[in-house]
Amino acid sequence: MKKFVYIFIFMLFIMNTTAQKEQLGLEDLIPGGKTYSRFTPKTDYSIKWKGDDLILHNQDSMWIVQPDNPDKRELFLLKEDVQSLIENDKVNLNQISFSKINQKYYGRIAASSKIYYFDPDKKEILTSLQTEGNYKNISFCPDNKTLAFTIDNNLYIRKSESEAIAVTQESNPAIVFGQAVHRNEFGINKGIFWSPKGNYLAFYRMDESMVTDYPLVDVSARVAKLKNIKYPMAGMASHEVTLGIYDLQSGKTIYLATGEPKDHYLTNISWDPSEEYVYIAELNREQNHMQLNKYSIASGKKVLTLFEEKNDKYTEPQNPLLFLKNNPDQFIWQTRKDGYNHMYLYNTSGEWIRQLSSGPWEVKDIVGLDDDHVYFTSNELNPIEFQVYKIHLQNGQKDRLSSEPGIHSPMLSASCKYMVDSYSNQTTPRNIDLVETSGSRNKTRLQTANNPYAGYRLPEISLGSIKAADKKTDLYYRLVKPTDFDPNKKYPVIIYVYGGPHSQMVLNNWLGSVRGWEIYMAQKGYVIFSLDNRGTSNRGFAFESVTHRQLGIEETADQMEGVRFLESLPYVDASKIGVHGWSYGGFMTTNMILRHPDKIKVGVAGGPVIDWKYYEVMYGERYMDSPQDNPEGYDKTNMNKLAGNLKGRFLLIHGDEDPVVVWQHSLSFLKACIDAETYPDYFVYPGQEHNMVGRDRVHLHEKITRYFDDHLK
Repeated sequence: MKKFVYIFIFMLFIMNTTAQKEQLGLEDLIPGGKTYSRFTPKTDYSIKWKGDDLILHNQDSMWIVQPDNPDKRELFLLKEDVQSLIENDKVNLNQISFSKINQKYYGRIAASSKIYYFDPDKKEILTSLQTEGNYKNISFCPDNKTLAFTIDNNLYIRKSESEAIAVTQESNPAIVFGQAVHRNEFGINKGIFWSPKGNYLAFYRMDESMVTDYPLVDVSARVAKLKNIKYPMAGMASHEVTLGIYDLQSGKTIYLATGEPKDHYLTNISWDPSEEYVYIAELNREQNHMQLNKYSIASGKKVLTLFEEKNDKYTEPQNPLLFLKNNPDQFIWQTRKDGYNHMYLYNTSGEWIRQLSSGPWEVKDIVGLDDDHVYFTSNELNPIEFQVYKIHLQNGQKDRLSSEPGIHSPMLSASCKYMVDSYSNQTTPRNIDLVETSGSRNKTRLQTANNPYAGYRLPEISLGSIKAADKKTDLYYRLVKPTDFDPNKKYPVIIYVYGGPHSQMVLNNWLGSVRGWEIYMAQKGYVIFSLDNRGTSNRGFAFESVTHRQLGIEETADQMEGVRFLESLPYVDASKIGVHGWSYGGFMTTNMILRHPDKIKVGVAGGPVIDWKYYEVMYGERYMDSPQDNPEGYDKTNMNKLAGNLKGRFLLIHGDEDPVVVWQHSLSFLKACIDAETYPDYFVYPGQEHNMVGRDRVHLHEKITRYFDDHLK
């Protein structure tokens, strides 16, 4: 692997030294704050593709722009036009979005009383749905002008303005249809899958009747109410999932014969372009054996296992099949079987054709596909950046389409001839360019976001790298110095940590991905430090899976290398090091203050995992195996066993209705501390779930800030 280690040092001074503005407050910097929206980078209008036409819009008008002549604009839609379509319903054009399904475009209007779906060319409403109804998981198919949605646990469809048709009629609330399953793991974010021509609807059926009820309590009522949820804990009974296929013409449903054991995982649902088959990436309960299976929708039977993937630790399919446009018998499959996420070309008989991408770097997202190329983002140039590339499907020639350093988020036109490249880097809030993907590669700047902090003093933010605890792996960090930094002073440090799978906090995007709270604390005189330890994402399977069966051990060792780095800095007060994190970061905070009580003076852990046997099956068993198979690992990573090590000041925070990291985690730690005669502090947010939202979020950060001010300064 090419080694890219660099340090950006970026200090934003006031734009006019004679007109200094007051410091930023939590209301400015925290989502939910009264003035938070003022301090996010903004552009004048939104940009979407409609075929190969650019649609630019603000609150009052929409314009079509021809990519080969971006200075010429043609009026497409006025607010008055939309208002005439929806009569007296209230709307602004920012509530309109365009989507494409199976090469057909449609518009969606989120108005005050209804959600409307409309034909943007004919300017006519196709169908609508009342917003006050209990409609969820809404999915529109422009091919048949039909809506699919769920009400409570059942699935319905409705064509135009006709009466809804019940696809399922289940009275048992523990059996649900059309919803995301497996707790949204394996890239699953929906439970409804329209076929390519709109003749069929595939949907998940999830039976949770065998899963233990877990009690949450709503204390807002005079007599507190019990709110049971289904929460399958590691090593316990999990839910059972099948896939139904509904035929819109006959009104009949067939369930695929996915077989035994029933507690396996059905992931990455993919329709064959012919509508004759459905492909499912099926994963065993242990998550170390995946089969890509092909099912007939006529019989419901499996007709072929295309290929299998096995791993001693785990395998984690994340993306459905992507069929080639000019060859529906071939598809692109993403997998980390060679150690990094890459693209492979197969045919529908399961025959391997070629590997499309390779190297010690990761494909992040596939963003486009034409007859000859696949377009994608990757961190090939640098582990903390994502650039845009295309690869020729036949000869493998790879070309980079983006040019500037940073994090690129591309949108390809329908033909992939043009790309809207929205990107930021540490010194660039956001630029949006129109780029030709072939030929001359002409580039036109469409928009630039202004610096929302212009006129305010911001701290110095630097990105760099240190070695991991293995003494050979590069780990990337973000360091924020106090706003009025004096190199002759000693400053307290707060380490902000997450550290778990599917995370990357240190990136070369606007201000280095710094959080508002970090800026706030730097204004108050703290050094703020974040490090992506081994076990986090986008660095390959070996980097991520080193934590397998022992979560928290290697991650903490890496974070302590960060502590040693901080101790080497002449302006750091090594006697005043604190740590804060949420969720997995709360678990890491707890690890650090308990495993290294002589190094960490203050910790604040939010929604922390304390004992992995209380966590859910899919995530927990992937990274820890089951408690029955890995008792030593569960024992070694159980924070309750370390409660007696607590020396510094330690605040735990939890929402009392948390359905992700259930309240039992932190409550069990309080009991362990009582038994061990140690003394943590504790704060609960009534009625809040895993993450505090709204005004509670501002209060939360004030609470955290006060705790560090009281005990670390």
